[in-house]
Amino acid sequence: MIRKVILLVVLCASTIAMQAQKFALVDMDYILKNIPAYERANEQLNQVSKKWQAEVEAVQIEAQTLYKNYQNEVVFLSQEQKKTRQDAIVKKEQEAAELKKKYFGPQGELFKKRTALMTPIQEEVYTAVRDIADLRGYQLVLDRASDAGIIFGSPKVDISNEVLSKLGYAN
Repeated sequence: MIRKVILLVVLCASTIAMQAQKFALVDMDYILKNIPAYERANEQLNQVSKKWQAEVEAVQIEAQTLYKNYQNEVVFLSQEQKKTRQDAIVKKEQEAAELKKKYFGPQGELFKKRTALMTPIQEEVYTAVRDIADLRGYQLVLDRASDAGIIFGSPKVDISNEVLSKLGYAN
């Protein structure tokens, strides 16, 4: 009997606590797709990425060409010529690898450019979400577009359009 009373009190207390908390959802994909500056930044990143990828591939093709030429002529080359050609192939392959790392590595040019273009937009969106959460008393705002495991989110708590409006992008 006492256990049932304690369980009932705990359930009531947790229910009251849950009711006191307010939650909201946002769809960051939807928000970002409706911000023209974000779309322009993405396009700019795609263009520069393609340009840099072409540069890397050109150097890789040069290395492959050197290697094929070496294979075709190896029987006619002296030991010294073989060594010179092998060194040239290795040097060209290293050049391609270094170029790839420079552009696409963890701290490469693409990462730096993405950070420079996207961070101001993301900070602006974050500020708008935070302001709306403060204004409406939300303790938690979840991104429905992420893999956070949201199975259902009522459209009534989705503040994505309100975030866009606060940012000046009427929808």
